[in-house]
Amino acid sequence: MKKSYAAIGAVLAASLALTACNSGNNNNNASSSPSASPSASASASASASASPVASATTVTGTSFENWGSFGFDLAGNRHAPYTEITADNVNDLGIVWSHDFKELDADVKNGNQAFPVVVDGVIYVTTSGNQVFAFDAVTGNQMWHWEPPAEEAANYSKSGIIANRGVAVGDGKVFMLTIDNQLVALDQKTGEQVNKVKLSDVIDPSVTLENGYYETTAPLYYDGVVYIGSSGGDNGVRGFEAALKSSDLTPAWDSPFWTVPPKGQDWLANSNFQGGGAVWCPPVIDEETGIMYFAVGNPAPDFYGESRPGDNPYTDSVVAVEAKTGKLVWAKQEISHDLWDYDAAASPMILKAKVNGEDRKIVVEGGKSGQWFAWDAATGEVIYDGIPFARIDHPTPTPEGVMVYPGALGGENYAPETYDPATNYVLIPAVEQGMFIMSAKDQEHAATPDMPGASAFGTTMGEVPEGEDGSAYGTITAIDVNTGKQAYQIKTKDPQRGGLSSTATGLAFFGELDGKINALDIKSGKIIWTFQVPGDNIQAAPAIFTVDGKEYITFTSGGTKPKVYVFALGGDKTQGDSGAADTSDVHAG
Repeated sequence: MKKSYAAIGAVLAASLALTACNSGNNNNNASSSPSASPSASASASASASASPVASATTVTGTSFENWGSFGFDLAGNRHAPYTEITADNVNDLGIVWSHDFKELDADVKNGNQAFPVVVDGVIYVTTSGNQVFAFDAVTGNQMWHWEPPAEEAANYSKSGIIANRGVAVGDGKVFMLTIDNQLVALDQKTGEQVNKVKLSDVIDPSVTLENGYYETTAPLYYDGVVYIGSSGGDNGVRGFEAALKSSDLTPAWDSPFWTVPPKGQDWLANSNFQGGGAVWCPPVIDEETGIMYFAVGNPAPDFYGESRPGDNPYTDSVVAVEAKTGKLVWAKQEISHDLWDYDAAASPMILKAKVNGEDRKIVVEGGKSGQWFAWDAATGEVIYDGIPFARIDHPTPTPEGVMVYPGALGGENYAPETYDPATNYVLIPAVEQGMFIMSAKDQEHAATPDMPGASAFGTTMGEVPEGEDGSAYGTITAIDVNTGKQAYQIKTKDPQRGGLSSTATGLAFFGELDGKINALDIKSGKIIWTFQVPGDNIQAAPAIFTVDGKEYITFTSGGTKPKVYVFALGGDKTQGDSGAADTSDVHAG
């Protein structure tokens, strides 16, 4: 490995081998003795595989309130209108059931970042390495389990990251994107594979691992269409948002929405790279207007901009298109001609909120730049233009190196925000960490072909100089949407990588990298409940749902002990051992 790439290599390697954590009790009420499930079949058509837990064919309960997609609903505000768990009884929360994914299948990989989806009493959750599990939400009994063919999974490591952030459920199917750029459709009830397509066949022949593309994002289902983004911006791929029919996985738009021009055209006329502009996280959709909004990542090469002059439009932007056609409605850029890897990484949110005393429908998003933005949902009119929620100081990178704040891992990474209508607060999870970055001297040096997961970085990150602050911690910032002013900001020991979910009782739930789960009183900004799960590295926000009127909360944890937990009032309050927080996670999409 070239010496100049050593620092970035250490960061990227963290996606493949997360820091070890302390052991703890599994507290698994539904599990029998563990053993590995059968290996994946070599056939492309894999049926549900057996695992050593109690199985179920019927779901517990008769009435259900769901967490039906990545962001709760299509607006993506991660706010559920459930009221059983309150500030007065939150201390009675405990674990109802949990599973250690590696005890269910020894092939499950480290580093889980899965956001659960819950539909009609069934929890659908993925793992790193693209396995999918369906559990009875109340008992934890396994409904089904799918894993990719072994010969396909063997290629995943080429991407440099093997995390997966969840599924979409609709049309009687469960949809997942795989690391090797395929979209899989599974039968919602049985887990049997219904369909699978290569994105290189339905998007463009270039969409392959060999060309730097991979998929970590969750898809989104709406009205017979599955919407998918792209990962690999740091590899210099050509980013896109695309739409496929849920019935047969054929294109639903005339063409994808490409976030950057073709290689060699427009602002890429003299570039050796395809421009970046990956779409890290799922879009959101306004069902009243049919407008879809998605956030776009950085241009490539990351730290070197001489070969991509101008603003590099649609990168570091929120883009609004017609959901049915993909036709552009408006686009607003957060950072023009980005030289610091300041993706608009997290999903936007659509809010109906009080703004300057008036009721408005707006779209909001917080960027890795440490700034929060709001626009009119219909027109893109700027409402709040970059409200800071992190330390901001980013001089132009040089080959000798400069210190920038936030670094490439923060402010708001992929971790999603939540919105509380009662207080009119948006809560922003952030990474506060400076970084020393060095730019390339020319295009040849901007390429990093020997680095897994980043071949257009331009060029590297180095040791923080003496006297500069490179420490990593997290913040949660409450922004009053009416005024655009900060209501409060709390500090957390480790970076905020998972994100938040909230309920109608004024509580927001979030996890931490050492395995703690917290409840935040949204109005006061006080943490009023903490539970230590026997695992580590919670890197996804919870889903909240009800079965027969009882409220449940489900989280996944990652690290070297990937698990899934379900909490409810009256559950087991036995605390586990804290995990070892990994604070050097890959920042690729």
